[in-house]
Amino acid sequence: MTAPSATARATLAALLLAGPALAGLAGVPLPATSSAWAADPARADSARADSARYVEGMGDVPVMPGLAPAEEAPLVFDKPAGRIAQSVMAGTMDRNAVLSFYNQTMPQLGWSRAPQRAGGSASFLREGEELRLEFVEPARAAVSAAKAAATVVRFSLIPR
Repeated sequence: MTAPSATARATLAALLLAGPALAGLAGVPLPATSSAWAADPARADSARADSARYVEGMGDVPVMPGLAPAEEAPLVFDKPAGRIAQSVMAGTMDRNAVLSFYNQTMPQLGWSRAPQRAGGSASFLREGEELRLEFVEPARAAVSAAKAAATVVRFSLIPR
């Protein structure tokens, strides 16, 4: 069995992130905001962009709702042996919520869970690449004072 194509994985990730909105189609009432969206097209575009966000430099790795890029710029290198990327994200949710989101989402995108890493971090494997999620101290991740109490996650993609 072959892994799904990048397009198929990206489409699946978008559907996973749109899950709450799709729940409205199944009978769960959604707030009536259609007139507000029509009155403010920029707001509608922003909402669509947020629902299909991915970790910069990592293709189809979705950003968990509530996480945002830290002030640190992502690093991305494309090498003949594979790509290397690192990005830092921060949010106010706890580590277990982050791990739960990625443990549920990543296998649906063709990633398999690797054995538990030290420090409560996680690793996923797919097609010769390893994705590591490591929790770091806010002071070490160049996070602003407003995000000092945040959970900070370093996403690292490396060839395997």
